[in-house]
Amino acid sequence: MNKLHKKIKKFSPGALLMGLALSFSPYVQAGNVSTLADKTARYAAETYYDDMVVSLGELVKFNTVAREGVSVFDNPVHQAFKAELARQAKELGLDFTDHGAVVVIGLGQGKERLGIVTHGDVQPANPAKWAKSPFELDMASEPGNIIGRGTEDDKGPISSALYAMKAIKDAGISLSKRIELYVYMAEESDWGPLEDFIREHELPGVNITLDSEYPVVTAEKGYGSLKMTFPDKAVTGKSPYLSRFSGGFFGSQIPEDAVAVIENTDAKLVKRLKAKAAGYKTLSFDFTAGGQRLTVKASGTSAHSSKPESGVNAITHLADLLADIRWPGNASGALVNFVNDYMGTGLYGEKFGDIAYRDDFMGPLTVQLTVLKQESNGIRLNINLRRPQGKSSEQLDKELRAALDRWQQKNKLTLLDISTWIGEPFVQENAPQTKTLLSVFSHYTGVKKPEPIAIGGSTNSKLFPNAVSFGPSMPGEVYSGHSEHEFISAAQFKLNLKMYTAVMIELAK
Repeated sequence: MNKLHKKIKKFSPGALLMGLALSFSPYVQAGNVSTLADKTARYAAETYYDDMVVSLGELVKFNTVAREGVSVFDNPVHQAFKAELARQAKELGLDFTDHGAVVVIGLGQGKERLGIVTHGDVQPANPAKWAKSPFELDMASEPGNIIGRGTEDDKGPISSALYAMKAIKDAGISLSKRIELYVYMAEESDWGPLEDFIREHELPGVNITLDSEYPVVTAEKGYGSLKMTFPDKAVTGKSPYLSRFSGGFFGSQIPEDAVAVIENTDAKLVKRLKAKAAGYKTLSFDFTAGGQRLTVKASGTSAHSSKPESGVNAITHLADLLADIRWPGNASGALVNFVNDYMGTGLYGEKFGDIAYRDDFMGPLTVQLTVLKQESNGIRLNINLRRPQGKSSEQLDKELRAALDRWQQKNKLTLLDISTWIGEPFVQENAPQTKTLLSVFSHYTGVKKPEPIAIGGSTNSKLFPNAVSFGPSMPGEVYSGHSEHEFISAAQFKLNLKMYTAVMIELAK
C-alpha cells in the first residue's frame, strides 16, 4: 500500500468536536476518565484501527535486530526503519526529529512535556518456528491474533502511540504539555547510546514506557548474568559419554530447543532414556539412534527470560533427562553435571548455593540457563538472573562465586572465564501519573481498584524521570515478546489504542 493512510478522513477540528459531542467541559467525568478523553479514545479506535494495523505491518517488515560489529548509528536496516517512521509521522501531521540512536515524534508546542518511551529494535527470530516470515504481519494463521516479531515488543505500541496522537490532533484539543514519542533503536542490545542521548538532552518531567505490562509497573528486577566456559578435553574408554550438548538462541529467551549426542550407547540405555522421557508432560523428546550414537532433541516452549514460568526450558529439562548418569568430564559432560547439580528444572536458584531469596513485592530471584555457545576452548554457558530488592549486588556476587568454587573443588575441574554482571533493581515510588494510569486502566477494563505491580523485565523506565510502564501486555496473560510466537490480539491492540489516547489527554491537556 503506497498511501499508508488512504482511509484517513479529513475533519476540521470544529466538525470533529461537534461529531464527538466534545462541547462538554473536559473535566466532566465518564467514570474514572474525562468525557473529552473517553470520547476521543473511542473515536481513535473506531476510526483508526485499520490504519494502525497497516502502520504496524510496515514497521514489522524491518528486521531491526542488532548486528554484531555494526553500531546502532550505522545499521542500514535501522536507518530504513527510521525513514519509515518519519514518513508515517509526516502523514499523520506530527513532527519528527532524528537524533541517531533515538527519534522523537512530537505533537504540540507546550514548554512542559509528556514523554512516551518505546523502542524500534527487536530480538532475533528463527524463521523456521513461524507459520509465515516473522517479518511479515500474519493475521491469517490464528484469526483474532496479529503475529510478527515486534507486534508486542515494541512496534505495536509505537503504532498505537502514533494513532493516539493523530486522534488527539484531529480533535483539536488544546494541550498544556507537548507529547513526545521516543523511539530508541538499541533497547534489546545496548543502552549506552541512550544514556549518551539523555546526558545531552533535557527530558520530559513525566514519562510512560510502553514496553511491559498493565496496570502500572512501578518496580523492575535488576538484570544480571553469570557466564563461564566448560573446558573441552578428550574422553577415552568405552563407557557412554556426551560428545555434544547445545541449545539456546539469545540471552533473554527461555530456550525451546536443545540437543544432546551420546556416544557408546546400547539398547538398554536407549530404552531407559525413552521410558523416562515418556514421563515429561510439558515438552517432547525425539530420539535418533545410529550404531552406538544416540541423538536426543528436546522441544520446550520459549518465553521471555524474566517470565520463566511462562516457558519450558529445553536445556535444563534435557539435562534432567540425562541426570541418572554422572557423565565423564569433557565440556558437554561437565556442563550437564553442573546443570543437574546447581540448576535442575527449577526457576529460582534453590539448588545454587545460597543465592535464592525473594521480596514481598518484587517476588523471587529467577535463575535461568539461556544460551550454550560452542567456542574453541569449550562450551560457554550463559545464565540469566533477575534480581529483586532485598540483597546487595555484592552479596549476590559473593554467593555465586562461592557456589562455583565449591563445585569446581568437588569435581576437580577449573571453569574458564567466569564473569558476573548484576544490575540494580528499579523502584519508582512517587510518579505523579500513577493514579491517572490506574484510573484509565480500570475504566476501560472494568478491573476494580487495580494496583501497581513489579516485573522481572527491565525497561528504559530506569533512565527517564518519573517513569513507569503502562502495557501493552495484560496482567495474567502470557507475554509473547521474546518468544518464537510473538503476537498481539486484535482486541488488545484496539484496547491499547483507547487507553493510550485517554492517558495522553488526561496527562497533557
